Amino acid sequence: MKPLVDAVRHNPILWMLPFVPVVLIVQAVAPAAHTLLFVLAVLAIVPLAALLSQATESVAEKTGDAIGGLLNATLGNLTEMIIALAALHAGQYMLVKASIAGAIVTNSLFMLGTSFLLGGLRFHVQEYNRAGGRLHAGLLLMAAIALLSPSAVAELDWAQGEAMADKLSLGLAILLIVAYGLGLLFSLKTHKELFASENHGEKGEAPWPIGLAVGTLVVVTVFVALVSEIFVESVQQAAGAFGMSPAFVGFIIVAIVGAAAEMAVAFSAARKNRLDMSVSIALGSASQIALFVAPVLVLLSYVIGPKPMDLQFWPGAVTMVIISAMLAAFITNSGRSAWFIGVLLLCIYMIFAMTLYMIPPDAHRPA
Repeated sequence: MKPLVDAVRHNPILWMLPFVPVVLIVQAVAPAAHTLLFVLAVLAIVPLAALLSQATESVAEKTGDAIGGLLNATLGNLTEMIIALAALHAGQYMLVKASIAGAIVTNSLFMLGTSFLLGGLRFHVQEYNRAGGRLHAGLLLMAAIALLSPSAVAELDWAQGEAMADKLSLGLAILLIVAYGLGLLFSLKTHKELFASENHGEKGEAPWPIGLAVGTLVVVTVFVALVSEIFVESVQQAAGAFGMSPAFVGFIIVAIVGAAAEMAVAFSAARKNRLDMSVSIALGSASQIALFVAPVLVLLSYVIGPKPMDLQFWPGAVTMVIISAMLAAFITNSGRSAWFIGVLLLCIYMIFAMTLYMIPPDAHRPA
């Protein structure tokens, strides 16, 4: 416990941890104070993300950047999975789809772009193993193609299109999960030598004991999930007070807050010239959402949802996902990065954000 106490004592960001019990108490006492809960939830997620960053880096010291990045992406996406499950149970399928598409785009463009920018401001040129980036980009392209298929079927004959889209989505969900599992087998077992990290990063502080690091990861992830759920419950009402459109909230705000923990780790790794881990977290999280989280939600909708959920996204969302996947494939093909590449990715992300702020996705959703 001493390393954890020392980390809290010396990191000013972790001094914000008291906001975690505060937001939980306010939620119990005044659940209708949506704007206050929104602000408190954001303030609470920041220190939790920083704590998760340190714990994940300690695990990565023992397991390597590839597995460490996968572990962080999985724990970070667990939060988004819990958020989506709550919306799924309530039948808010548009919110679920917006959060899925938004998380893919945010991780592929915002998280990866900011990592390149922050790392490039410290190092003239950074190098990383491009095999991992190409693998995840390929998986994202496959998932984007899968998102196109239900829309094509639904447009053929609307009298039967909805039922056909449900059946096709169920088959695609199973196929995507199988493809994701085979991708893990390929990268972590049969061809793991291709995905070895570039050993040129800075040495950070002494890593925590593995037991403390894993225990912290589990506990902090639970708290992040609790706080994120409060955030989602309050964000729609608070959005009106801040003048934000529902499309912008679901696609941008929820995605950024939901991935705050992963971003903290990715940005810190990039600043230490450990870009392999940053790329693994950003693109690994995006591909995991597209090929695992989204299909699992489709399967679970048959159990906990009021009706089955399909993979029919509105055209604008599919377009943004495809563009993000193609950019990820193009950018990571060289295995080298500089700060301006990060700027380009962030500019494209800002174009998407401004478009969604002005044009809500509800205007393009299927009938």
